[in-house]
Amino acid sequence: MSNNGNHDKYEYATLGGGCFWCTEAVFMRLNGVIESYPGYSGGKIPNPTYEQISTGTTGHVEVVHIKYDPLIITFQTILEIFFATHDPTTLNQQGADVGEQYRSVIFYHTEEQKRIAEEMIKTLTENKVNPKKIVTAVEPFTAFYPAEEYHQKYYDRNKYQSYSMFVIKPKVQKLEKNFKEKLK
Repeated sequence: MSNNGNHDKYEYATLGGGCFWCTEAVFMRLNGVIESYPGYSGGKIPNPTYEQISTGTTGHVEVVHIKYDPLIITFQTILEIFFATHDPTTLNQQGADVGEQYRSVIFYHTEEQKRIAEEMIKTLTENKVNPKKIVTAVEPFTAFYPAEEYHQKYYDRNKYQSYSMFVIKPKVQKLEKNFKEKLK
């Protein structure tokens, strides 16, 4: 098996770190990420719309669903980038985005992902990486519902809109500065 990504051993990670426009913009730039889709997970109703989840009453979280090649990028590295590019200490909020749909959460696909996520949170907490308590939830993955087309690759299509410039761009710049060797 070669290391060029031409195999059938892809894995998935589903992460909620605030607005999915931000999270997708970060993860789509990583070497080893095959696909990165914004969407919804963790809620009570199937096939929710953006308008439904925006009410904060469906239980869904704005997430990015990542298909990746574990021979190129590990789940551990994905989580390191996840914790470095959002605030895991604010409950149901990222910046001005407030509500349960913006909560910090790792939806694990395997018991191994669960173990890695819990160990990373424990290590970050013990090492006092964040001044406040990490509130990121670790929950089993149940379903992913892709967001509407206009949410796909939002940052790349709307780089000069104010939200992109003032909220998303700093996260992408932080990624580019701190994880340069992991970029495509």
